[in-house]
Amino acid sequence: MAPGDDDPVAPGLPPAEKKVSETPIAMITGASSGLGAEYARQLASRGYNLILVARRRERMQALAEEITARYPVQIELLPADLADSADIEKVECRVKELPALNLLVNNAGFGTQGRYYRVSPEKSNAMVTVHFQVAQRLARAALPAMVVQKHGAIINVASLAAFFPLPGGVIYVATKAALVAYSETLGMELKDSGVHVQVLCPGFTYTEFHSTSEYQDFRHSKIPRFMWGQSEPVVRESLTALQRNQVICIPGRINKLLAFIGRSQLARPLVRGVILQFYRRRR
Repeated sequence: MAPGDDDPVAPGLPPAEKKVSETPIAMITGASSGLGAEYARQLASRGYNLILVARRRERMQALAEEITARYPVQIELLPADLADSADIEKVECRVKELPALNLLVNNAGFGTQGRYYRVSPEKSNAMVTVHFQVAQRLARAALPAMVVQKHGAIINVASLAAFFPLPGGVIYVATKAALVAYSETLGMELKDSGVHVQVLCPGFTYTEFHSTSEYQDFRHSKIPRFMWGQSEPVVRESLTALQRNQVICIPGRINKLLAFIGRSQLARPLVRGVILQFYRRRR
């Protein structure tokens, strides 16, 4: 999508008469693959300079070369392990150094499988850090300048799982649910400030998420094909929703219906029963 296809103002930018800088800047965490890489492509197509944050520098370098071959944008690579306190501080400091960050995409994340008490404490603690603590720390670093300049946006990537109790993914569900509550509340607090907050809650999406050793027994075929989405339309819907100042973005009609059911207090006992039966069959 080229800049201006849907709206002459890119997400996170103020109206033209209030423009702070000539070229908007977006920072994307977890940018080496999946949704993070797709955000990079689509934001570059809209004229954003990019700061890419991920552990795998070589993957980011390949992505940067792909993007700059197509779009006249500048890309900064910031290798960082966001489970590491020193690296978190490095990224946090980079945010504070920027005169104007137009868009922060907190996308970094990972999954684990297994009963809560059997998953290593180190992995559980790392998930809390990467999914929630990093998101709120980077937002906290970016917000003062955004509020002063009365423009900017933050996208926190959560999951459809935030709306369902899913045994075998206790910390994943808890951190994603926390991101939803955090984003909704922060968005209310920032109302009329010119700064917008979105929480993206995608369902099953074809990325490398299920390609780690944690999911070596996972089979895509176990999930009906109609429930799977692609990164490109997920990110496109996210950016369109951001232009509309929509706080909770749930891409896809099926996912919207599932989220409605998952959040319904009337349907919750039935949902819990179905999930529990499914979990018991898998054990």
